[in-house]
Amino acid sequence: MWQKRITALVVLLVGAGVGWYVYSSQVSASRPFKLGLDLSGGTQLVYRAKLDAIKGSDVADSMASLRDTIERRVNMFGVSEPIVQTEHAGTLAGTSEERLLVELPGVTDTQKAIALIGQTPVLEFRMLKVGAEKTATASSTVGELFEPAAITGKDLKSAELQFQGGAGQLNEPVVVLHFNAEGAKIFADLTKNNVGRTFGMFLDGAPISTPVIREAIPDGTAVISGGFTPAEAKELARNLNYGALPVPIELISTQTVSGTLGDKAVQDGIMAGLWGVGAVMLFMFLWYRLPGLLASVALTLYIAAMLALFQLIPVTLTAAGIAAFILSIGMAVDANVLIFERMKEELRSGKSSTDAIHDGFARAWPSIRDSNISSMITAVILFWFGTSLIKGFALVFGLGVLVSMLTAITVSRTFLLALGINAKGGFVRFFFGSGIKA
Repeated sequence: MWQKRITALVVLLVGAGVGWYVYSSQVSASRPFKLGLDLSGGTQLVYRAKLDAIKGSDVADSMASLRDTIERRVNMFGVSEPIVQTEHAGTLAGTSEERLLVELPGVTDTQKAIALIGQTPVLEFRMLKVGAEKTATASSTVGELFEPAAITGKDLKSAELQFQGGAGQLNEPVVVLHFNAEGAKIFADLTKNNVGRTFGMFLDGAPISTPVIREAIPDGTAVISGGFTPAEAKELARNLNYGALPVPIELISTQTVSGTLGDKAVQDGIMAGLWGVGAVMLFMFLWYRLPGLLASVALTLYIAAMLALFQLIPVTLTAAGIAAFILSIGMAVDANVLIFERMKEELRSGKSSTDAIHDGFARAWPSIRDSNISSMITAVILFWFGTSLIKGFALVFGLGVLVSMLTAITVSRTFLLALGINAKGGFVRFFFGSGIKA
């Protein structure tokens, strides 16, 4: 019996430690949690896309690729919930341009916001125009000497640092590029049909290598050797892997924006959570008595663990994320309801409380397992296919399902067994009963 009570004490201490971590992190932090753009505001950046070298039919695809690349850079884990969108801006003069709008929640320092976007290199492969080497002057531009880009960063699959060199030579750091299926096909045709011509590799408009095509390259691999140091080559490969921009962009405006919902939505969400937790705990205590009280303690540990996870990941909380958290609080006791109903059936059959606890958990486990697996599948599908706002909801919901299952199965069971009650009398039946019945 004393081993069970020690186990319960350990669980309580762990829960208290988690709660203290959450409390101390909130006291020391200037903002309790990382809030989304709809709650706390942030920074809006507006970029102009330079589409001079893009054919009219490819503009939409290039802008979509640009949006996906930027969103991937500022949202590496899919939980910071930026808003990245494109727009077609027209003017009274009859000209038009494509723009990219980036809104970053919780970022009020514009320089930091610009740094989040980063100076992602614009990678281009251009063929030297026929006869251009004879007419080139010191003032000639890239556009005058080279044809429009045949391959850009949107065709890039990955980049890696390698060292190449012949016998007796020092290994030179180079960056090896691997194109995607479409880029590999274009590169293979380009090298096959232009053997003997000069092929320029440009990074941010500056030539880094201008090799002569000596043979067709059908495997979709290119090597950039621009006299890099190992550190420079490593940084270039890293930046290209983050996502080489398919088109150049120019920052034209920055501004801070306020939350679309504001502090009132946060306060309303907190109050809804408190009322929800209170209602659930009251119901569990009145209907399931002693087990319900222990389930309420487990629910408190569940909330503390969830708040700690929000800080550790971290999760950007939007109105949708708060709604998912409140929803998960109600669902957190579903497993306890199944377990306690099975326990009552075992008690009515004449078993002692200890046997009823063991058998109740064993009988309820298949239902708990299947229901939580189905919920996790839903969360994974929402996270995989959803937009940034849906991803936040799915992440909070999935974490809630997983943590609630652990608290219901582990914490509640430990508390019940730690009571050390092993009797069949009316006293036990009253505290393990439900509602108005013993």
